[in-house]
Amino acid sequence: TNPGFVVRITQSGLDYAHQQGIAILEKELAQLKLPDISGDSRVLRVGKVHYALSRLRLRDFHLPYSRITPTSNLGLQVSISNAFAELDGDWRVKFLFVRDHGSFNLKVENVYIKIILQLGSDTTGKPTISTSACSASISKVRVLFSGKFGWLYNLFHSAIEARLRKILENKVCDNVAKSVQNELQTYLRTLPVTARIDDKTGIDYSLVAPPRTTTQSLDADLKGEFYSLAHRSPVPFSPLPLAFPSDHDRMVYFGASSYFFNTAGIAYHKAGALVFEITEAMIPKDAGFSLDTSVFSAFIPQLEEMYPNMPMKFKLSAPTAPFLTIGPGGISFQPIVDAQAYVILPDSSLAPLFLLSLVRNVSAVINVRSGRIVGSLDVGRIRLSLKNSAVGTFQVRTMQSLMNILASSTLLPRLNARLDEGFPLPLPDRIQLSNILVKFHQNFLLLGADVHFQPQ
Repeated sequence: TNPGFVVRITQSGLDYAHQQGIAILEKELAQLKLPDISGDSRVLRVGKVHYALSRLRLRDFHLPYSRITPTSNLGLQVSISNAFAELDGDWRVKFLFVRDHGSFNLKVENVYIKIILQLGSDTTGKPTISTSACSASISKVRVLFSGKFGWLYNLFHSAIEARLRKILENKVCDNVAKSVQNELQTYLRTLPVTARIDDKTGIDYSLVAPPRTTTQSLDADLKGEFYSLAHRSPVPFSPLPLAFPSDHDRMVYFGASSYFFNTAGIAYHKAGALVFEITEAMIPKDAGFSLDTSVFSAFIPQLEEMYPNMPMKFKLSAPTAPFLTIGPGGISFQPIVDAQAYVILPDSSLAPLFLLSLVRNVSAVINVRSGRIVGSLDVGRIRLSLKNSAVGTFQVRTMQSLMNILASSTLLPRLNARLDEGFPLPLPDRIQLSNILVKFHQNFLLLGADVHFQPQ
């Protein structure tokens, strides 16, 4: 299944996400809970030394050098090197007739951690992430004991260092897995699978396949489909393949296909939202005319006899959902609108006058604001044709200018006001976009941006 919407996170975007994740992991590792340990160390020709360590407290855990690498067909590899930590605790030792106790300080250096993050999707189309592999190695552990018998500590410190190294290596990977599950996976759950736009429509942003990694990026293919809240039905056409360009100047790119926008037209048409009325109250004061039969009598003389000086209204509706095309030159379409004219009778009932078909060239300007796709329409001259009339035949081209003014001064502002509210992009919580890029390609719109994460 081809996606209707594609999200690409570039290496710079992954690096930024990695910085945020490492900061969280540092805090998690700094809260490692280490068990009390005890044991016996047998020293040749001396005897057995019994030791016990308790109240082990990790003071800090630093991850100064790390990087994230997308790996084809594997996921994301996180490599951490030269990490270090420090902890302290209490110790107690018994050797023959000697008893001693005190505190100790443990320095852990040259910690290397390798993590493989596996990406997937669940049954609802939300992304999932888990730790498919983790390894940790510590090359240097130094224990510094405080106490009176320096020679005694040397008898068992190597055994303690070896045990602490093994415990820490296991605990590090346990905490990595918990951090990925509790922090990263929980955060990914905030990515919307569906986004309600208004009381009529929503957008389906569910994954059509698990996210995939290449050597340069992480790509997610989304359904990218608008739907009517009242009645969702299959779309009568399929998304075309997107030839996604190799741009990498921004942290994230969004590819919105012509399918994405055309399903919006279908959803709003099915929801009955593409119906507008033009009344006298909507005519701008500077238009220079009123919406009544006296104005249209100049084009249709019989109106003056049938309905002299009576108010009128127009009902505009789309007989079919608008269908647009996207190319390197931008977005363009030719919507067809039926304009039914009525006269308003003294009892407020409506009498149909004539039905016009309006065809107009329309282009769109697209941008991104506050995490939403926003836009505005620019329209060309209307072409009119008469579909039927209850007031006799007449030359529709004579009212071309008047209908242009009516549509431009009333319908267009309403459409642009709705487009200015925008449609939400698929973003997890607390993400802000900046440095926006907008480009048009064959069959899709490319949006690029840099990302800023707003911590809680």
